[in-house]
Amino acid sequence: MTDDFFRNRLDQMIDFRHPLAVLDNRMPWQEIEALLVRRWARPVKAGKKIDGLDVFGPVTAVAGGGTSNAGRPRLPTRLMVALLYLKHAFNESDEDVIQRWGETPTWQYFSCNKYFEHQWPCDPTQLGRFRKTLGEEGVEELLARTMEVAVTLKLIAKKELTRVIVDSTVQEKAMAHPTDSKLLETARVKVVEAAKVNGIELKQTYAKEGQLLCYKAGRYAHARQFKRMRKVIKRQRTIVGGLQREVARKMTTLSQAIQDTLGQTLGQTLGKAKRLVTQTGTRKALGNRAKLYSWHAPEVECISKGKSRNPYEFGVKVGLAMTLKGNLIVGARSFPGNPYDGHTMHPDGHPNSPTYGHLKLPHLN
Repeated sequence: MTDDFFRNRLDQMIDFRHPLAVLDNRMPWQEIEALLVRRWARPVKAGKKIDGLDVFGPVTAVAGGGTSNAGRPRLPTRLMVALLYLKHAFNESDEDVIQRWGETPTWQYFSCNKYFEHQWPCDPTQLGRFRKTLGEEGVEELLARTMEVAVTLKLIAKKELTRVIVDSTVQEKAMAHPTDSKLLETARVKVVEAAKVNGIELKQTYAKEGQLLCYKAGRYAHARQFKRMRKVIKRQRTIVGGLQREVARKMTTLSQAIQDTLGQTLGQTLGKAKRLVTQTGTRKALGNRAKLYSWHAPEVECISKGKSRNPYEFGVKVGLAMTLKGNLIVGARSFPGNPYDGHTMHPDGHPNSPTYGHLKLPHLN
């Protein structure tokens, strides 16, 4: 029997022996929601004092204080956590996991849906914001609950958690291969877009020339005509440097209030563009700062692992702690800055530190 005549119940469509159905019945969803619910609480904002005049004289009022109720209602925590589990279990992107969710009854049952539906549960961008709000501590809590379920189902013995193997690898970033020509063209486009958004008029955007120069650099590199390629890159560097200086010059003519507003967003764009112009001219890292390999992910580093087919990988070094026999991941951390592998076991990056910090195991009850 169904309460809705026009929709099918998921418990009548799936096989309860499916691993996701078994895991759904064993996961402590109430504990997970209780641990994470405090992260979604709206912050209490301090009120703003407003001076005014009344019949009896000057009056000071407070406006905008307390908790704001603005914004759309949040999505269920159970749904977002289930989507995060499915994303990592099946190695899908945010867009693909949302699309497959609308086509897979078992995934919808795992997300606590009662009826099958084809529409997306949320926008893919909301999953990224949820992951950012969750933070490292929230992910560690989810990992600890997963390990507890594995011990409860007897998939792994509790004594196997006493000895672990810790190793480091590279978590590659989804980005194009960084070439000087591509990075300079991206910088030109971003500087022009930022100037247009902030109402700064440019004498010339070099849109057509910039695209043609990017094509030329790729063709010369393919033909191994490196002198011509460097000449094209020099012209690209000149264009980006001129645009960056023009925007910075026109910012100084604006009022101080507008400069403070634009300084946070436009300043970062101009800083990245200047950094790219400098590093492509010297072809070396400047000082202690690493080279910029990606515009949207400045934390990316070039790491060599000694592979013959892929000498360099672009991403961030991560450390993984796994059980000795079952190969179950019990801890993971990222290490920006590409530290030495022997220093990743210590919280302050010093080999003499006695604390086992960065890759600590989640607490098991």
